[in-house]
Order: sequence, then structure tokens, then C-alpha cells
Amino acid sequence: MKALAKMKPETGLWAVDRAVPEVGPEDVLIRVKKTGICGTDIHIWNWDDWAARTVPLGLVTGHEFAGEIVAKGALVEGLEIGQRCSGEGHLIGKLSRQSRAGKFHLDPATRGIGVNEQGAFAEFLRLPAFNVVPLPDTIDDEIGAILDPLGNAVHTALSFDLVGEDVLITGAGPIGIMAAAVARHVGARHVVITDVNPARLELAGQVADVTPVNVAETDLRSVYPGLKMSQGFDVGMEMSGNQQALDQMVDNLVMGGRIAMLGIPPGKSPVDWSRIVFKAITIKGVYGREIFETWYKMIAMLENGLDVRRVITHRFKAEDFVTGFETMRSGLSGKVVLDWG
Repeated sequence: MKALAKMKPETGLWAVDRAVPEVGPEDVLIRVKKTGICGTDIHIWNWDDWAARTVPLGLVTGHEFAGEIVAKGALVEGLEIGQRCSGEGHLIGKLSRQSRAGKFHLDPATRGIGVNEQGAFAEFLRLPAFNVVPLPDTIDDEIGAILDPLGNAVHTALSFDLVGEDVLITGAGPIGIMAAAVARHVGARHVVITDVNPARLELAGQVADVTPVNVAETDLRSVYPGLKMSQGFDVGMEMSGNQQALDQMVDNLVMGGRIAMLGIPPGKSPVDWSRIVFKAITIKGVYGREIFETWYKMIAMLENGLDVRRVITHRFKAEDFVTGFETMRSGLSGKVVLDWG
């Protein structure tokens, strides 16, 4: 089969031929139709310090996908050949307290497809049947291929009650933009999204009913009067991994404000904890998706009017993956989807 793998400790991925994976008794084999390029894939492409520490050479990468089940193990029940699906890319252990309590997303033994295990940038993917998420007919393969990052957005957005609340999102990348759409869908009063990238802010305004603010040019507090806000934002979602953005969020939250933090600042960052303590701010770290509650909720929302298709801005054939990665790396795109045929 054709696949994309990290073959050298340098920038790039390489097209390779690999044997079709053999399925175990509790696995399925998925014919991959479409894959999304993720920020994690960009780290692997760039071969930054995190990737060099984490990703073994020779690994088939990629973890955002949609496809069709073409084979299944002898012990697999409830799934059928020909069934369309996506899947949870976090492969959990079964021995930890968290896993045994059903808090699968908190299992410390978790390994990721396309990061630690063979991934989805390939014509076929082996996946434990437990991780398979069937797709209803109302969700096509293109949207199915971005359910993983949409799940990050949903997990972050639903961390706190948003009904009637004023929400600040820092970072207008694809996940931040989708989180903005989710926040509006579930009843936030106002959603403001900030960035310094005009293209991303323009895309945010096209995808969701939000107020985009370029904080390199505009004082964030200048939007308060037009939104009839007097004290600041009730809920923040930090999606940028930028320390200045987090500082600005703390400054603009109300007393008792809440922050869901998905962005990962590089290295160690200085934090003025006194401002957080004296404002009684709650900060929740968000990792991945709640398995499988987030999947249930986002599929339900998609079937009931949530529209994130416009966050997909570029589509390429899998053989044009270099162009796809260059597009994603430019910072001028939304989600990039590769078509595997």
C-alpha cells in the first residue's frame, strides 16, 4: 500500500510502499478515504525537538481520517464490512485507575496513531474496534476526516457552561475557529476571537458568527462597548500556545472567570499567579477528546445544524502531499484535507 512515513531525521515526509496491516482478533482494517493534516503533523514534518524526542523513524504518520471497514477480526462485534467510519486516535491502556473508571481520555498509558503507532496517512489503517466511530450518512468523509480536531474544539468549548456567556478565544487556527462555531451553536452571547494573522481572522468571520480582533492593531477592550460588555469575558479558550495571549486573556476576564486551555506554550513560561489568584480564575487543561462522550456530542451537533465545512480551505490528492503540507505550513489556510481515492 501507499503511505507517508517519517524516514529521515530532517524536514519532510516520504512516500513509501508498505504491506497492508494484518488485523488481530479485536481489530478492524479501514480503507482510508480522506485524511486531515494536523498541527501535530506539521511538528513531525518540521522535525522539531518534540518530534525528535517522540516519533520513531519509519513511522507512518497521520491521525485524522475517514474511511470504510474492509476487514475485521474474529472477535469484533457491532461493526460491519463496508461500514463508514472515523476513529479515536488515542489508543488507551486498560490497567490504570482512570481507564478502569471509564475516564479513558485520562489514561496515562495512552499512545497515539501517527505519533507512537502506525498512522492514517496510508491507503489502509489497522485500528482496534474499540476506537472505531461509525459515521452516519449525514456526515460525509470530508467532515469525518476532521472530527479529531473538531473533537478538540468541542472538548474545549464544552468545558464550561457557555449559555448566555461572553467568550474570548485566543488563537484563530482551525481548532480555535471551530471552537468559536461550537460556542455560538450552544448559546454563547458573544464570541470574540483574537489573532495577529489577518487571513485566519477573516476565515473565522466566514465560518462562525464571531467578532474577530487583530490584537496587533486593535485594543481588545475597544470592542466592549459595541458588545454591551462592561467588565470583561466570562469564559476564555486559549488555543494559541502564546504566553502573551494567555496574559491578555487573564487581563480581560471577569472576576471568577474560567479558562479552558488547549494551546501549549513552548517550554516554561512565566505566569503572574497573583493576577489569577486575586481574580479567582479557574484554569482547566484540555487534552484530546473525552472518549467517547465528545464524539457523541459533536456528531449530534453536526446533525443538528453545526456547520464547520468552511474551515476546510484546501483539498489535495494524497500524491500531492508536499503541496498540502506547504499550504498548511504557510499559516494562510484552514484545514487541509488529502484525498486517498
